[in-house]
Amino acid sequence: MLNRLFGRGNRQQTDTRLSVVRGDRPGVPIRLKVAMIVHDPPIPERGGAVLSRVMGWYEADMLAEQYIADLRACSGGIADYQIVMRRYYTDFPVKIDGFRYNSATYLAAWERRIPFHQPDEADYERLLDQIGLADEIARGEIDELWLFGFPYAGYYESRMIGADAFWCNAPPLRLPNVQRRYIVMGFNVERDVGCMLENFGHRVESIMAHVYRHHPPERNLWVRFTRLDECGNVHFAPSSERDYDWGNPRPVWSRADAWYQFPDLNGPARLMHCAEWGGGDMRLHHLWWLDHLPRVAGETDGVLNNWWQYVLQPWIVV
Repeated sequence: MLNRLFGRGNRQQTDTRLSVVRGDRPGVPIRLKVAMIVHDPPIPERGGAVLSRVMGWYEADMLAEQYIADLRACSGGIADYQIVMRRYYTDFPVKIDGFRYNSATYLAAWERRIPFHQPDEADYERLLDQIGLADEIARGEIDELWLFGFPYAGYYESRMIGADAFWCNAPPLRLPNVQRRYIVMGFNVERDVGCMLENFGHRVESIMAHVYRHHPPERNLWVRFTRLDECGNVHFAPSSERDYDWGNPRPVWSRADAWYQFPDLNGPARLMHCAEWGGGDMRLHHLWWLDHLPRVAGETDGVLNNWWQYVLQPWIVV
């Protein structure tokens, strides 16, 4: 989905990962090289300060640092992201229909709450051409692109690029000359790291659904993982009764603990309460959920027992 949600969240992020992340089942790190792309145009109407500072939003570098630390923690050290390149752009990205904001038109839409331009989607082909890292990606020198921008920049939360790309919470961008699939993440500096983890969680959902797409229902362990009496999904914790209802206080029976023993899923259900996944905190729920993803050696029914291999390396998915 396009990353254009409003709301600033909690700016005082405390290191509460230990309350929801067990930290066991350490794995071999997968080093992933990231090009970080920031769109933060100056605003002459506000003395030339960049948009994020004018609005009092987050700093992209701070968000990236916490996102990397959170993913490393909830993956048992497997997700080893390294930012190897940073580029900062002062322009507004061009939309798919050729429209481009300038400082005056963007401020008018934001401050007067008039409708933003539609279609909102950025022109990804033009954007990727401007960034110009196709050769580095093909050689494996860059594994992912992270776009950091403002509300209504037109980024998807995640989008897969490649000749054989598939749905990754957004339509695939199938470029025939791109033989090594990669993912472009889109982050909104108005939002905190909990929203970044939500973007990653939807990426997990898309990739694992694709991995298990040929398995019959009775052998589809991804579908089982996302049941509410197991671990739930990104929007629904085991006790949730609607989207984003992570803080629903009703106690429920869940077999989420069994996934810590994967591939042995015979562990019993127990009564669980929302405090175990953060009591309604978006970031903590997503850390709890991601911590339950299998990450052990071997394979089951033709699928690796370490699901992080797939969600971090889309080019290995068959």
